[in-house]
Amino acid sequence: MRDDDRLLNLTDVQFGAGIVGVCDICGARQAVIVLTKERFKLCVLDFLNKTWIKTDKKPGVPAPIYRSERVAFETRAVSSGKAQAIVLSPTKVVKHPVVLLTPDVYGITTTLLDAAIRFAREGFEVLIPDLLKTEGVGTGHHLALRSSAQFRGGVAVGSRKVALLLQLYGDALDYLRGREMVDPTKAAVFGTSYGASLALALAAQDTRLAAVALAYPMPVQPPDLAKLVTVPLLFVGGSEDRSAAKSRAQLLAVASTGKVACEFVDIPGARHDFLARDLSGYEVGPAELGWTGIVAFLKRNLSPPPPKPPVMPPKPAGTPPSAAPAPKPVAPVPTAAPPPSPPSAPATPTPVASPPG
Repeated sequence: MRDDDRLLNLTDVQFGAGIVGVCDICGARQAVIVLTKERFKLCVLDFLNKTWIKTDKKPGVPAPIYRSERVAFETRAVSSGKAQAIVLSPTKVVKHPVVLLTPDVYGITTTLLDAAIRFAREGFEVLIPDLLKTEGVGTGHHLALRSSAQFRGGVAVGSRKVALLLQLYGDALDYLRGREMVDPTKAAVFGTSYGASLALALAAQDTRLAAVALAYPMPVQPPDLAKLVTVPLLFVGGSEDRSAAKSRAQLLAVASTGKVACEFVDIPGARHDFLARDLSGYEVGPAELGWTGIVAFLKRNLSPPPPKPPVMPPKPAGTPPSAAPAPKPVAPVPTAAPPPSPPSAPATPTPVASPPG
């Protein structure tokens, strides 16, 4: 008997992806197939025989909170017309808010992966452009960002190489807004260090955003660039970070005009890159405090709570309760007169017997 002779005729079963793991039926570690709906991991034989249909064993695969995939989006920033990116999508079937992460030219770092996972777990659809796999982005862009920040007082957002990165990120944001299960009206950008400066520059160009979050950004040129931002802006930085202190001063000067809604979260004792797990500035306490503020800011602006039902206004004090209206008098119901009785017949006299003589 062959394996296909034992197959069950079930057409409504959903299949999933293949990974290496332990089969939930036979217990052998090998290449297994994940059933997304049934949550089973099955070896090829148990998958073909559909043995999970009538088994008493419990599935071992929990429902994933999010899924990740590598995508290619169209862009005018590179000659090939395509750029690589990674997307994290929540599995809940609702329209998701979106967050674009703007990397530095180092590409997808541990900090950005940490941010993407945290945001996806909160229900945001996240996209990270993969600069290391993008044609035309390289050492020249790295030097352009750092040289302008060190010798010109800030990242020159008007330079040709910075403009190419902004074009790339703008196209990535358009692609993210166009995905099927997203709400394009609820979009935000997030970046750290030089990537945060690029996020600020992108927010100054895109008026359709709903929020922008910056973690220890580098200063920018022109210094009043933030005045072009039309959405709530969050700054997260450490008290021991001199580079971020300059950008904080720039944002504070713009916020003092009252034209931009800026929030500042200052982490005591934190240094530059305090969110990066693989760098010396990382500390668990300050990092978690910073992440908590960033996530709360995004949820507040992208996923506001549903409106509360209206509440009836209270009655003014001292007002006596209104008396119940008096009942209306009930009109008598006319009754019909009884029909006349028929005339009685005259009484017949009773004869009286005479006494005997």
